[in-house]
Amino acid sequence: MSDLNVELTAPNGVKYTQPTGLFIGNEWVKSKSGEKITSINPTDEKEIVSVYAAGPEDVDLAVAAARKAFKDPAWRDMATTERGELMYRFATLIEKHKETLATIETWDNGKPYSVALNEDLAETVSTLKYYAGFADKVHGQVIDTTPAKLAYTIREPLGVCGQIIPWNYPLLMAAWKLGPALCTGNTIVLKPAEQTPLSILYLANLIKEVGFPPGVINIVNGEGRKAGAALAQHLDVDKIAFTGSTATGREIMKMAAVNLKNITLETGGKSPLLIFDDCDLEQAVKWAHIGIMYNQGQVCSATSRILVQEGVYDKFVSAFKEYVSTASKVGDPFADDTFQGPQVTKAQYDRVLSYIESGKTEGATLVSGGEAFKDVGGKGFFIHPTIFSDVKDTMKIFREEVFGPFVVISSFKEEEEAISRANDTTYGLGSAVFTQNITKAHRVARKIEAGMVWINSSNDSDMRIPFGGVKMSGIGRELGEAGLEAYTNKKAVHVNLGTVL
Repeated sequence: MSDLNVELTAPNGVKYTQPTGLFIGNEWVKSKSGEKITSINPTDEKEIVSVYAAGPEDVDLAVAAARKAFKDPAWRDMATTERGELMYRFATLIEKHKETLATIETWDNGKPYSVALNEDLAETVSTLKYYAGFADKVHGQVIDTTPAKLAYTIREPLGVCGQIIPWNYPLLMAAWKLGPALCTGNTIVLKPAEQTPLSILYLANLIKEVGFPPGVINIVNGEGRKAGAALAQHLDVDKIAFTGSTATGREIMKMAAVNLKNITLETGGKSPLLIFDDCDLEQAVKWAHIGIMYNQGQVCSATSRILVQEGVYDKFVSAFKEYVSTASKVGDPFADDTFQGPQVTKAQYDRVLSYIESGKTEGATLVSGGEAFKDVGGKGFFIHPTIFSDVKDTMKIFREEVFGPFVVISSFKEEEEAISRANDTTYGLGSAVFTQNITKAHRVARKIEAGMVWINSSNDSDMRIPFGGVKMSGIGRELGEAGLEAYTNKKAVHVNLGTVL
């Protein structure tokens, strides 16, 4: 339908057709209410385009389409190798459109184009190819009991999966969820973040083009409190996978309880990075920078609490300040030399600035930054990379997730103190340890309460390795072979070979 597409020209000159509807059963439709949400360019604060916003009645249609597809032999009985080949073609088609997709992601989200293209899109493609390879390798097992019984298990798809995607990595987080769900034979209703729906809507046309049967993947834009809530509490949805804030994750979990849905949550974090006296200080500085300043600091597993042993504390603070000042170039996200673009929305921009004021008020030492960045045409949601030192554990900025280019640094004396303070948090997503003593590294890694520990690096995640947290950082794992567990049931089959009553 021509009224469900808009011709747009992005700031870098790329012209493309932007879908604006809901993608249900391989067709574009308007929302029943006619309500829309508007995407804002965080670089200049101007409107990009408005897209239709789903309500509960639209979610009902999408779930019905997914249920129909799940029962349809065209998908249900598709040979597993064929399913894998379809997914691989999908990944290849995404790769062909990567420049357009990266452009949309940068325009709608604010992340540097070089990152969107060379990292996010590259990993999106790789993740889908990785799970395409698993499609014909998901199997059960025969369990030996007695000669009178044959017992075996079957790995079956869950059914209709609701997937709620965050705004910090729209396409990549979609791939993290689509990959394992598709390769195990599920069908999907996916809700993009209301702040950044545009790249996923463009992706929808590729879903149809590559040949997925109608209803296998449905996309419903909309507000979390309407479309997201309707999906989470829908009685015909078998699973919810959510990435986002801990507060929202808690509400999703409550709503999903209505029919005891299978659930995967990847939520907030306040991840510690421990630097010991015996580390390679230059490497610690560089990785600490990536660990918190990458993607505008909008990373759930960002190592935003840096604990430094007293012997190298002053040296680290000085070197880190200097490195951030040169490496974190703030600017137009379409410029080749930009490291940090704007925060995704005005709300996120205001949130980060409020934590800066809190740090100043509570008495932490402002090392650098601490204010808005206004050198990109005077507009946009840009913030100077901000470093606070001499931060006490009781301070708000030490305990709460900020989700921006904002880091706190504190000193410690001994190993046990560092571990105790690292674990003194409600979160448990990521962590990092810097030391050249390999025995100490492994010892500390075992004692840190987190789903992931990086030794002498930070946030260098890999699609082949499980990703997820403990405590209030989530439930379950994504990525790697572990990601398949979240999308299959194990059915036990007992065959009587001779037990006669």
